[in-house]
Amino acid sequence: MQYDEGELDRRELLVSFIRDYGDDLKRIAYLYLNDLAESEDIVQEVLIKSYHQLDSFRHESSYKTWLIRMTINLCKDHKKRWSVRNIFYKQEAPEVRDHKLTETDYIQKESSNEIMQQLARLAPKHKEVLILYYYEELTMQEISDVLQINHNTVKSRLLRGKQALKEKLERREDHG
Repeated sequence: MQYDEGELDRRELLVSFIRDYGDDLKRIAYLYLNDLAESEDIVQEVLIKSYHQLDSFRHESSYKTWLIRMTINLCKDHKKRWSVRNIFYKQEAPEVRDHKLTETDYIQKESSNEIMQQLARLAPKHKEVLILYYYEELTMQEISDVLQINHNTVKSRLLRGKQALKEKLERREDHG
């Protein structure tokens, strides 16, 4: 099979997307959807979509920003689908299989799981800025670019999101 030079460039770019951004995109999708299989599907869809839309990429942002924006949009679309919205399922808590975990490690792991569960329950506008800021370590300006919203809106959502997450965690502690 022969490829023209442009096709090879596109393939090399796709490989670099996977290598450079694949883990970040999967983390964003997972934190957004709280489902590993679905997050992997979303990332695969983003990569396929980016490959087919490379010719229309306008270089108004970085590739990373473009791919993150696509990931978030596909996660939002996924959450809107009837089948996902109307089927309730509860994921089972994973068993502790590693008996070598120290008590401190276990507490930190449980605390991290609790934060992720409560983060998943936040309003999307708060969840997405918290994910991008804390997990992807993007600056407020980069978040503004990714989400295509005003810098001050990012600040406001970040503050409100942190407050909402704190309240959820405190309520959980009071009832737990």
